[in-house]
Amino acid sequence: MRKITRHPVEGPNALWQIYRTVSPWKGIKNFVCIQIARYCPILQVKNWIYRHMLGMKVGKHTAFGLMVMVDVFFPEKISVGENSVIGYNTTILAHEYLIHEYRLGEVIIGENVMIGANSTILPGVTIGDGAIVAAGSVVHKDVAPGTFVGGNPLRELRPAATRDDSE
Repeated sequence: MRKITRHPVEGPNALWQIYRTVSPWKGIKNFVCIQIARYCPILQVKNWIYRHMLGMKVGKHTAFGLMVMVDVFFPEKISVGENSVIGYNTTILAHEYLIHEYRLGEVIIGENVMIGANSTILPGVTIGDGAIVAAGSVVHKDVAPGTFVGGNPLRELRPAATRDDSE
């Protein structure tokens, strides 16, 4: 189960009310920083932007592929452990704006995690150390350490106990 906090709103849908919860200047600054990082081919520069400009927790030797899109409004709610790889064009969200509410949740990605290209990680999810997420997956629930998961809806493709790195 995802760990999210629900915030009900009255009136127009929650996205129309976003600047009651996030400064528009924060949104603009974060958007510009994220766009620079998305196109930057230098991993050290990307990680510096994520850590120092956006407030994310990013472990040593973590690699973000080109075009990764982190949450524009709440990037500080994202943490990625050491030596993890976030694949090309992955989206990592820490918020959801719906009709009658918005939801916030920390995203915790462990150490030595591999996230395949074009995946989406939803708010409130923890991905355990050594887990592998197949390309194109939607991570809508926690992933146990060492497991191989994939798909939409997300399912376990191989449990941790039988994983063989030699394949």
